[in-house]
Amino acid sequence: MKTKNIPPDIKSKSINEAKSEIFEILQKLESNETNFAECESDYKRLLSLNEHVNSLLKEKLNRIQSAGKKK
Repeated sequence: MKTKNIPPDIKSKSINEAKSEIFEILQKLESNETNFAECESDYKRLLSLNEHVNSLLKEKLNRIQSAGKKK
């Protein structure tokens, strides 16, 4: 999933906010109280949240590596 496909409401989240929502979705998916249609949309949102967190962590890693090279 490309970063440009991430919805704006997800792009605006911090790592901790995205992590919290990921945890909530996982709990919901693990319960037997959801129907298939909800599961599918939750799963797609989960993938977008995960991609967003990965991109934020890559940005942080690049900044750390760049700062280390400047020293």
